[in-house]
Amino acid sequence: MIYKIDFTRAARKQFLGFPEQVQIRLEEKIDKLAKDPRPNGVEKLSGLENIYRIRIGKYRVIYNIQDEVLIVLVVKIGHRKEVYRR
Repeated sequence: MIYKIDFTRAARKQFLGFPEQVQIRLEEKIDKLAKDPRPNGVEKLSGLENIYRIRIGKYRVIYNIQDEVLIVLVVKIGHRKEVYRR
């Protein structure tokens, strides 16, 4: 099964704010989520339903998996120091 990758408006804006080389690294990992939304090293965030996190160097991608409609929704992207703040 192949999942569709979507971004929230805020996540898209965060992604575009990174330098090009960081965007390339992030994009490679995010694209792999389409085939395997729960790869090795993924962590489910406690207290939140279907919200997961992958690490890409010092950056984190927070995303929601919607298995019933085969969508991975990227919710937030940021530096590890700031991504968990509300």
